[in-house]
Amino acid sequence: MKDLAYLNKFFYKYRWRLIPGVVFVIISNIFGVLPAQIIRVAFNLVTENISTYQLFSGFHRQSFIYGIFGSSLMLFGVLVLVLALLRGLFLFFMRQTIIVMSRHIEYDLKNEIYHHYQKLSLAFYRRHNTGDLMNRVTEDVSRVRMYLGPGIMYTINTVVLFIMTIAIMLTVNVRLAVFSVLPLPILAVIIYYVNSIINFRSEKIQQRLSALSSFVQENFSGIRIIKSYVREDFVRKSFASESENYKMHSMALAKVQAMFYPTMLLLVGLSNVITMYIGGIEVMKGNITSGNIAEFIVYLNQLTFPVISLGWVTSLVQRAAASQKRINEFLHEQPEIKSPDVPAKAINGQIEFNNVSFIYPDTGIQALKNISFTAKPGEMVAIIGRTGSGKSTIANLIMRMYDCTDGNILIDGQSVKQLNLESYRSQIGFVPQEVFLFSDTIANNIAFSADTLDMEKVTQAAKDAAVYNNIIELEKGFETLIGERGVTLSGGQKQRISIARAIVKQPRILIFDDCLSAVDTRTEEEILNHLGRNMMGKTSIIIAHRISTIKNADKILVMDNGEIIEQGNHSYLMQLKATYFELYEKQLLEEEENA
Repeated sequence: MKDLAYLNKFFYKYRWRLIPGVVFVIISNIFGVLPAQIIRVAFNLVTENISTYQLFSGFHRQSFIYGIFGSSLMLFGVLVLVLALLRGLFLFFMRQTIIVMSRHIEYDLKNEIYHHYQKLSLAFYRRHNTGDLMNRVTEDVSRVRMYLGPGIMYTINTVVLFIMTIAIMLTVNVRLAVFSVLPLPILAVIIYYVNSIINFRSEKIQQRLSALSSFVQENFSGIRIIKSYVREDFVRKSFASESENYKMHSMALAKVQAMFYPTMLLLVGLSNVITMYIGGIEVMKGNITSGNIAEFIVYLNQLTFPVISLGWVTSLVQRAAASQKRINEFLHEQPEIKSPDVPAKAINGQIEFNNVSFIYPDTGIQALKNISFTAKPGEMVAIIGRTGSGKSTIANLIMRMYDCTDGNILIDGQSVKQLNLESYRSQIGFVPQEVFLFSDTIANNIAFSADTLDMEKVTQAAKDAAVYNNIIELEKGFETLIGERGVTLSGGQKQRISIARAIVKQPRILIFDDCLSAVDTRTEEEILNHLGRNMMGKTSIIIAHRISTIKNADKILVMDNGEIIEQGNHSYLMQLKATYFELYEKQLLEEEENA
């Protein structure tokens, strides 16, 4: 329960729902136990007055006695009905307080988790997969809600009903009370044990179902490859194997459930038989009346569901504790990157790297070694090098997605760690290597960084990114829904929309992380010309593999194995006749061969 203690703050927050809920539970159970006593009186009335009715056989007073007798039973029946209605009303109030409280807490908890996710650093998302993150905010929170709502409600209801019912039964006849409830603890233990098996097997079924769904989704997504390699039979057999595994676990669960209900009914029936047998003996001894037997049977039937729910609730608490433990693990995670409590300020865009080294915390790979360079406002600085040379790492460090291991990064002469992070990032336009577009309209994707949609700015950004003509050719233009991850667009169109998204915010620093690879040379030149006009007086960092992309840059950094091995403009690097020159000659030769 120590993991669930985290939720106590929510109980305090919603105490004015929880406290009335407990009161409604108590009142509903008072109206629940009173009908049994009315039935006892009615039963005694029948047994005691039937002989009186027979005594007046043949006399006109028999009909009078029958009328009184019938009216009394009708009154008792109406009383039972009224009490049932009152109990139902307070049960409704109970659910409206406790269950609604659990929904409010679920809402708060989901928001708290999601808000915490937003604060966590990029390294956190490298360590955890998306499915796991989603499960904790959906499946785990739902399990916790079951404890907060039905779990607490049925626990309070069970405790109150047990105390009230057992107390009344003991005041009537101790011996009969003890024998009547004797099978109920056995029933609770069996239910708990069976529920544990059911939950375990249900988890297995969920895992198998998840695996089966993933298998189907993956194979439907790759149907072209399957058909191309004529692997339909292999896939069909694999699917049959997965289905067989799922069926096996489902059948195992069905067998347990098939045994569960007959066992439960047997023990409930056994309680009733014991009550009638021991009760009959006590009636013959004159210790109780026959009405008390009827009263006890009603009490036992009332206790049956709470006993059944006891095992279910215990299982709920166990599952909720496990889920809350998983949630707590994330909620207790602290972001590696923290923003200092300083006011926001505008930046000019001067970037300085002073002997910066960086080792990725998760893998231990050293991505950068003693990197030093300066990018002044108005300059276009290009970075080129092989895959894995550390180019994208520089972009991440400028964005302060990570903090450097050694050295210092200065923005306008001030350490990047001393800047208000939200304000700083809002002045950077970043176009990642892997383009991500949201399942929304093209206009909303371009205007993602803004709170309001300004179509004039969106249109101009699309023109600057050389994607305007492609957009207006679509049937709905800027209002076209582009599908999940931009699946309806080509690679080049997605890249250019991503560029437009960065340009539209008019950033002080613009970072292109190898985002022009899917566009042709003419379109690339058009984008760079527009970029030169838009970024006048601002800083541009362009990471690329093609020299044609960067040859007009003010400064070019040539990287290899995490180090800057050459630095200068295109003319200077060509005169060196070193790595940059070799790379240029090689790419020129490839272009001539492809021409």
